Amino acid sequence: MVNQLKGLPEKLAARVARHPAAAGMLIDDDPETAYQHTLAARARASRIAIVREAVGEAAYAAGHYSVALAELRAAKRMNGATAYLPMMADCHRALGHPEQSLKLAKSPSVANFAPGGQGRDDARGGRRPARHGAARCGPAHPELAPLMSKSRAPWVVRLRYAYADTLEFAGREADAPAWFHRTNAIDSEQLTDAADRAEIPEKRSR
Repeated sequence: MVNQLKGLPEKLAARVARHPAAAGMLIDDDPETAYQHTLAARARASRIAIVREAVGEAAYAAGHYSVALAELRAAKRMNGATAYLPMMADCHRALGHPEQSLKLAKSPSVANFAPGGQGRDDARGGRRPARHGAARCGPAHPELAPLMSKSRAPWVVRLRYAYADTLEFAGREADAPAWFHRTNAIDSEQLTDAADRAEIPEKRSR
């Protein structure tokens, strides 16, 4: 983040950087406060892509899906990153726009996601609904946080599930099971059907 803030006056850059840093420490246990920190950073540096990215990620974790979608779109316009797509698609899902989820999941940009490297049916995350022609769908590279977070927070579960689903709908069926397994490994509350989804390719191959 420091490099991206170099264009700001030194004192302002330091002030802005403190908020995302605080957000990073709070996001798993207190996502709403983390979100408020990122809003404070945005108020001072709204033209910095990584600040908008931080707002989007914190908003997603806090369940503010319309804000998250807008902020991630802004970050994508600024830096061209495509790895926000799974999170954006899950926001569309939460907001009741399954057709937009499908559109993002089928985006050619998904092919740029690293193999082995971001599901829900309501605002809290959940099991896969009937297929209505829709897909569920981080940072500049999907191998990085928050997708690779060691946290077991529900938003990380949702994000991993969304990433796995995106890979599957994009035809990356060799990569998707690994991410369903990774989702299931942290889904202690069984918010998703990741365990079942992970087994489907194995059953097909028998």
